[in-house]
Amino acid sequence: MLSRIRNSWFSNVRGDLLAGLVVALALIPEAIAFSIIAGVDPKVGLYASFCIAVVIAFVGGRPGMISAATGAMALLMVTLVKEHGLEYLLAATLLTGVLQIISGYIQLGSLMRFVSRSVVTGFVNALAILIFMAQLPELTNVTWHVYAMTAAGLGIIYLFPLIPVIGKILPSPLICIVSLTAVAMVYNIDIRTVGDMGELPDTLPIFLWPDVPLNLETLMIILPYSVGLTVVGLLESMMTATIVDDLTDTTSDRNRECKGQGIANIGSGLLGGMAGCAMIGQSIINIKSGGRTRLSTLSAGIFLLIMVLVLDQWLVQIPMAALVAVMIMVSIGTFSWGSIRNLRDHPLSTNIVMVVTVVVVVATHNLAFGVLAGVLLAALFFANKVGQFMLVRSAYDDETDTRRYTVIGQVFFSSSEKFIESFDFKEATDNVVIDLSRAHFWDITAVAALDKVVVKFRREGADVEVIGLNEASATIVDRFGVHDKPDAVEKLMAH
Repeated sequence: MLSRIRNSWFSNVRGDLLAGLVVALALIPEAIAFSIIAGVDPKVGLYASFCIAVVIAFVGGRPGMISAATGAMALLMVTLVKEHGLEYLLAATLLTGVLQIISGYIQLGSLMRFVSRSVVTGFVNALAILIFMAQLPELTNVTWHVYAMTAAGLGIIYLFPLIPVIGKILPSPLICIVSLTAVAMVYNIDIRTVGDMGELPDTLPIFLWPDVPLNLETLMIILPYSVGLTVVGLLESMMTATIVDDLTDTTSDRNRECKGQGIANIGSGLLGGMAGCAMIGQSIINIKSGGRTRLSTLSAGIFLLIMVLVLDQWLVQIPMAALVAVMIMVSIGTFSWGSIRNLRDHPLSTNIVMVVTVVVVVATHNLAFGVLAGVLLAALFFANKVGQFMLVRSAYDDETDTRRYTVIGQVFFSSSEKFIESFDFKEATDNVVIDLSRAHFWDITAVAALDKVVVKFRREGADVEVIGLNEASATIVDRFGVHDKPDAVEKLMAH
């Protein structure tokens, strides 16, 4: 027990604390920006980020992953806030938490195994593009100082780690933020800062129960938004967990993460915060800065609250250009550059799935839509490919006047038409044997195809024998098939 606690919390204390500090600095403008997107006060996003990060550190299923208020979730809240106000948003946040906890108990996190690698790659690339696009407003219609500061920040981020000893001790994004803030303050450079994003809160969050009527009408208002927030939140969290797993060569407990996200969102709603989820950008900052355990996530939340309440006079001086440089670094690090090189080597279907996922996410700014499109497309390509591996061999025995068909492969909705076309119904033969010992029937479409073949042969006067069904195939054929039932022709017509 003690060994497990040490590994989860205290095996990388210095790296986790420094990484948590960097992440907290990056969370502040993000939380404010996402609050503005959702149409609520900046403190709603800041309180949410603090609460979610702290709670998920204890109950989440993925050490080293950062969860807070996110843009993907904020986009889904706009209409609810505009039409019904903040109190209904808090109620929707609580319901989102409940739905996510239920999702964890029914093990929806396990569904990630159905998301192909090409979809994950497309998701990551799209997110990298969105992160970069989100920085463009800070780089348009500005003075040359902004470009100079951003370039200097990128230089510090990529060159500082090359300095012997010290470059390995301190995370370069933190050095970037501190250095550029000091330069801006010393030389009094007129440049956009964190303080220009919105007013920071000056009090601790307090317990708030949403002031909404507890009736069916309220439920009908918030339920559609809560369902959307649940799906997007879990999807982004599961995707982030997959990426962090790859970066750290470790595994995560996805169903525990689902429950943890739910508990964190309930806590956020009760403290006046909006719903959130795992953040790929901040999680990568955390990992790149040396964060590995739950302590990094906890420290990010605590540092965030301390800085907002105690160091607000310094925080408001941080140039946005410094944070833009950090986020550009995240964008560059997030994008899978190998996927560009692999376009020439990978199958066309894999490339199409990846590109469609990227295009849909970037076009809609909705991660769920992109992943759904990618998963559906990957499923169609897979079904088509598996359907191609079904064949029917034929052999004729003169002595017994028997035509023997041997079916090999998977028979289901995609291959059922090919299955039917493989038989010669016009051949004048007295006996037909259909050998299914090397085949498997998956669905009622396949069973209907078998019924059709048998009945067509019988109409031509042949005696048909079906042999070799494995146990699973026999079960579905016995339950849904009609060729071996009385009045088979009439039943087939009825189907």
